[in-house]
Amino acid sequence: MRALRFLIENRNTVFFTLLVALVLSLYLLVYLFSHTPRPPYPEELKYIAIDEKGHEVSRALPNLNEHQDDEEIFLSVVIPSYNETGRILLMLTDAISFLKEKYGSRWEIVIVDDGSTDNTTQYCLKICKEQFKLNYEQFRIIKFSQNRGKGGAVRQGFLHIRGKYGLFADADGASKFSDVEKLIDAISKIETSSTDLKTTKPAVAIGSRAHMVNTEAVIKRSMIRNCLMYGFHTLVFIFGIRSIKDTQCGFKLFNRAAILKIFPYLHTEGWIFDVEILILAIRKRIQIEEIPISWHEVDGSKMALAIDSIKMAKDLVIIRMAYLLGIYRDNKKC
Repeated sequence: MRALRFLIENRNTVFFTLLVALVLSLYLLVYLFSHTPRPPYPEELKYIAIDEKGHEVSRALPNLNEHQDDEEIFLSVVIPSYNETGRILLMLTDAISFLKEKYGSRWEIVIVDDGSTDNTTQYCLKICKEQFKLNYEQFRIIKFSQNRGKGGAVRQGFLHIRGKYGLFADADGASKFSDVEKLIDAISKIETSSTDLKTTKPAVAIGSRAHMVNTEAVIKRSMIRNCLMYGFHTLVFIFGIRSIKDTQCGFKLFNRAAILKIFPYLHTEGWIFDVEILILAIRKRIQIEEIPISWHEVDGSKMALAIDSIKMAKDLVIIRMAYLLGIYRDNKKC
């Protein structure tokens, strides 16, 4: 009875103590599961390419900040790759054909080999030399000594590009590459709408498959896959990204101003990195345009559907809570 009387008489203090304990426990739990990008190994700060004489060379990667005024490269294409020898040729053929016709030599492709075990790097160097006849100015490979995850590969690639615009594109070629023009047009409209003529307005344009929900490409998917997809989209909506219908499309374009505000601050190296990119853009008031693109299903996904879907849901909760609790800060580089 004394204990009950004490609790009643001191209920405000008890409630406050329990609330503090709950918040501290939540903070500790989120902190333990939060992500920090692995620092790159020395060999990951170099790129591999083919020089003018056809020899394989390794050179230091450029720094993103060192090329802010470099207008020679209009578009940089970052392609994260993990065991992609069976799929990447079609994607590269489509991309390089378009880039040569549209931009001449003012482009570069940066493949990030995320610890592949199928000789993806050597395969890409071979077709670069023998089929596409490209040199180090246009075709570079960053090779990870061990797998970091798709987000880690994309982040490392974007931190070392030279272009005015940077495109992240999946290696499977599921997206029609020429649709990059739609994304560039969208960003150009944002840039020209700015009244500040001294600086470029940060902007992001993302490819979207939302218009294909009722098409054959989606309907033919398994029931489990569609249920997981709708469940994930619902969770993303609940956790605050309500204006974007398709967060996971592997076809996203950024101007340099947006790249500098997003990628150095990106924590997540797994599949959920797309969502953190959008969270950072929203928090920093960067305008995002979602553009419908052509897309088709390609076999050979590296995603373990059930396991990775659960992990993505968990990581989404961690990311959102980490920003709310101040564990992640959008003004502190990782």
